[in-house]
Amino acid sequence: MDTVERLSITEDIRRLMARYVRYADQQRWQDLAHLFTPGGTFTPLKPDGSVWLRMVGRDEIAATVGAGGGRGATLVHHLFSDEIDVDSAEAARGVFAMEDIVTRPADAETSDEIPFRRMHGFGHYHARFVRADGSWYIAELRQTRTRLDFTR
Repeated sequence: MDTVERLSITEDIRRLMARYVRYADQQRWQDLAHLFTPGGTFTPLKPDGSVWLRMVGRDEIAATVGAGGGRGATLVHHLFSDEIDVDSAEAARGVFAMEDIVTRPADAETSDEIPFRRMHGFGHYHARFVRADGSWYIAELRQTRTRLDFTR
């Protein structure tokens, strides 16, 4: 693989992840889920490294991520530095530094499932990507946390 092809794949992956955070902010859950392979996985972890949730497949990802902030939430996601390793013309891996803020309405009730009115998180997305039918998809996404602050 030559340098231009490697750089082109790297840019395609950056754009894919940019769409991921934009769709999350716009709460376009079906569009977000279709950035994954049909059997793709998304596993957010707690700051202590334990699994918070594990979602498998587009339908489960769309339904679960869509319910995460509750009704009326405003979402803000940022991606920062990225480390993308191109393994082949059809496979790549990456780590993306991230920050997210979820703000729920002032009258939103908290629960065990959604224990906050405002959440501010920091961490990394660890991803495995595959190309199918000429497009890149997320095959596996794991979100690690370095910090997670809740305001009730």
